[in-house]
Amino acid sequence: MPDSTTLRPPEDPAAAQLPAAVQRPVPRKLKAAIRNAPPRMVAGILLAVAAAVVCFFLFFDLKGNVGYILPRRAIKLAAMLLVAVAVGVSTLLFQTVTANRILTPSIMGFDSLYILVQTVLAFTLGAAAVVAAPPTLQFGLEVLLMVAFSALLYRWMFTGATRSLHLLLLVGVVLGSLFRGLSSLLQRLMEPSEFIILQDLFFASFNNVDPALLGVSAVIVAAVCAVVWRARHTLDVLALGRDVAINVGVDHRKVVMRVLLGCSLLVAVSTALVGPVTFFGLLVVSLGYQLCRGFSHAWLLPIVVLIGAVALVGGQLLLEQVFGFSTALSVVIEFAGGILFLYLLLKGSLK
Repeated sequence: MPDSTTLRPPEDPAAAQLPAAVQRPVPRKLKAAIRNAPPRMVAGILLAVAAAVVCFFLFFDLKGNVGYILPRRAIKLAAMLLVAVAVGVSTLLFQTVTANRILTPSIMGFDSLYILVQTVLAFTLGAAAVVAAPPTLQFGLEVLLMVAFSALLYRWMFTGATRSLHLLLLVGVVLGSLFRGLSSLLQRLMEPSEFIILQDLFFASFNNVDPALLGVSAVIVAAVCAVVWRARHTLDVLALGRDVAINVGVDHRKVVMRVLLGCSLLVAVSTALVGPVTFFGLLVVSLGYQLCRGFSHAWLLPIVVLIGAVALVGGQLLLEQVFGFSTALSVVIEFAGGILFLYLLLKGSLK
């Protein structure tokens, strides 16, 4: 009877001499390399990818009347880049001051308020009148209402002695449900033909952006981002917690209110310009935290913006050139962001 040791297959001498790092699976090595990559390298790679995607979007399959097609592509591209900056920066700032990775400004009821405003205007004035209304007037009204709503909500939730993130989330969800309920009630009372016209306004679209509104939005977003960039070191302190920020001399109440008002303005401008994108900010900021080894806002801000630009422009390019507009980009973004939101909730509950 042979010994049990003789039944074992002979070991490969070459494999035995390999170091342990070489014998590990490639995905684990790649994951570790991504996590250990310096932020400068990550930002450089994302910048190169974003530049390539932008050039490809502008000049790929450019045929026919170039003088007509190229400006329309440029306007659509500018709208996508503006939304990437506004939504990405606002979500990162909101998560910094709330110290929570699953909260976004849009979850607090912005999208529901936008739909309610559109529904009330269509119900009182008619859907045709809303579509034919001056874009500047409609844009200003929507931005004013959303900023006023968020300012009241944030001031109530974050400046009192009983500051509670769970209460903020609960109030935001309840108000969002209230706005959706009122919108649904008014929509049921509308004529079917008017509801069909109104329904097109409920989804984010980059195809019919007014150039004048794009310029105004760009000025507002650039001004807010300039203020945010100057306060990037203060944001690093806020990310450490309220007690630490107060101990190092930061006026926590004043700074948090300014940051939240900036978030509100960015989200309001983005929503009024192209429509609601609820989970896009959560998607790009979560990827930014995964790719950025440090938590300095000097690197997180540009990385999040570049990820948003690649996601929006690259996604629109795939829909146009590969799938032939078989679906809207906002639907794909909401689907992917919703799955990520549920994953983060389950991951937190399991912990």
